[in-house]
Amino acid sequence: MWEPQLALASQGWRVIAPHLRGFDGGAGDPPASSVDDYAGDVIDLLDELHITDAVVGGLSMGGYVGFALLRRAPRYVRGLILADTRSQADTPEGIEGRKKMLRVLADNGERGTSAVIDEMLPKLLGPATRASQPQIVARVRELALSSPAEAFAGGIRALMTRPDSTPLLRTIHCPTLIIVGADDVLTPPAFSEELHHGIAGSELTVISGAGHLSSIEQSAAFNSALAAFLTHRV
Repeated sequence: MWEPQLALASQGWRVIAPHLRGFDGGAGDPPASSVDDYAGDVIDLLDELHITDAVVGGLSMGGYVGFALLRRAPRYVRGLILADTRSQADTPEGIEGRKKMLRVLADNGERGTSAVIDEMLPKLLGPATRASQPQIVARVRELALSSPAEAFAGGIRALMTRPDSTPLLRTIHCPTLIIVGADDVLTPPAFSEELHHGIAGSELTVISGAGHLSSIEQSAAFNSALAAFLTHRV
């Protein structure tokens, strides 16, 4: 999903886009049960690559992983990018919705994955994208279907068990960029405003014509904001 951002390497940045465990063909990976599992994997990767500090970015669940990384090993985080995410834990209603998804996956296997994707696509992509960019709709569906049901189940469990990271916000002192699609219905701009107000010195960019997957839907605008942040703030 970060393929459009790999172009930033041409500006001299080393861009690393790790797959979360199990996703995109990661067969044989142990299932995740929490965002800490994903954060631990990122720390292991940074250690293996001998990277001592990095600008850490995450979209949606990736933002929750970023918060987990800050809780566990803040020394690695030179800068932070939080895209289409929020600090709060799931509501009781949200947890029930995720339990329903887990039942669909458990009862239907790979067919369940397709059913979950069909339900989520209208929420993931903004109306402008769905109406005028069918190639992005097809690409997002293709990316989602490339991962097994077990990976989706692990991601859902991580989402529904994540802690409230709101108290963490006031402790974040590294340069931070917050990005959100103007038409994001899963984590609307109001959540990004709360992040912006909670993290001293942070920047907020709202991207027109994008829903929840702003990095894909409006990649040029996303990359422009990201490049400016990396050049002037980090």
